[in-house]
Amino acid sequence: MATRRIRRFALVGTGHRATTMWGRSLLEGWSDYVGLVALCDLNPLRAERSRDHIGVQVPIYTDFDQMMAEVKPELVIVCTRDDTHDELIVKAMEAGADVISEKPMTTTVAKIKRILEAEKRTGRRLDVSFNYRFAPTSARIKELLNSGVIGDVTSVDFHWYLDTSHGADYFRRWHAFKEHSGSLFVHKATHHFDLLNWYLDSDPDQVSAFADLKHYGKNGPFRGTRCRTCPHKAECDHYVDMRENPLYEALYEEPSALDGYVRDACVFREEIDIPDTMVTNVRYQNGVTVSYSLNTYMPIEGHHIAFNGHKGRIELRQYEKQPWTEPPADEIVVMRNFGPAERIWVPHSSGGHYGGDDRLRNMLMKPGLNDELRQRAGSRAGAMSVLCGIAALESSKRGSPVAISEIWGEDNGIGLLDRID
Repeated sequence: MATRRIRRFALVGTGHRATTMWGRSLLEGWSDYVGLVALCDLNPLRAERSRDHIGVQVPIYTDFDQMMAEVKPELVIVCTRDDTHDELIVKAMEAGADVISEKPMTTTVAKIKRILEAEKRTGRRLDVSFNYRFAPTSARIKELLNSGVIGDVTSVDFHWYLDTSHGADYFRRWHAFKEHSGSLFVHKATHHFDLLNWYLDSDPDQVSAFADLKHYGKNGPFRGTRCRTCPHKAECDHYVDMRENPLYEALYEEPSALDGYVRDACVFREEIDIPDTMVTNVRYQNGVTVSYSLNTYMPIEGHHIAFNGHKGRIELRQYEKQPWTEPPADEIVVMRNFGPAERIWVPHSSGGHYGGDDRLRNMLMKPGLNDELRQRAGSRAGAMSVLCGIAALESSKRGSPVAISEIWGEDNGIGLLDRID
């Protein structure tokens, strides 16, 4: 029996998501397919702590070019700050490696074009880790839409809720600055816009949005530098003690002495410049209209989505965290205009994102899997979701709708707006 070839990969950026999802958990479940050969991070102490948690002995690099030249990985997994993705993706492809990028693919139009041009020029492949496509409930909704049970979709109601733990966390970290994250319209909503693009099998055409910073940042009743040293910790509802999470403490506390990055910065810093309350309308090329919102300081975590069609409606309310007992499954309700309603229960699966993380890793690591629902997301999917977020932020600033073609501008021979993969 022939021995399966192990694909050699390097991990760039060694924060929590990289260390767990793309480090320890990946090697625990997929070591028959991939092997870690190097870690790269500008902070060597963080990389050492990450390596300890993963449980491997591989070289650590602070210089990406040196790593690519010496180790020559076949695959590079990029988990760095969002605004640095493009440089690493392009360099990896130019060095002959395929790439998996954490979402969002990048943060600006110029960076999107740079990535797409490099992929076309080098012939390498970029995958974007849109794990929500792989969640069992998302897959079931996609199957229902494909079946035509509600006819052609005409409109969608889509609302995402981040609770006071998860939502606040974005405002403790580098995500709180547009320069680094592109705002949550890009960093977080890239998941949601991608789901819409995939569900509807179409591209966004025009976006209209309102957004404001209403709770965090300058709105705080008091502020400090960080939770650990804050004089207001006894009275602040958003206070966190990072020492309660040993992996966070290991990856971020001592390593912060090298780069100044702390994981528990004050959510009320006055310099925060991204919105925390967002409402968006999107018109798609196939005529579907979408009402979308994202709120980041709720008592609940999860989302509500409903598809309205000529023959009926498909509705889901997914609870991730809430102040009552969490149901053991997701309930999808299919309502026919002239027929009975049907309740479909999709049990929660093990693994992150209700099993989405495991299914994503299966698709990306195991060769030859069937992708009947087209869940695997490449550079074009990554680009379209980011463009939707960029257009939404621009519309919220202008106070008027923004066309995707307008912000894309000159195509430079890429052909992004001319086709759907």
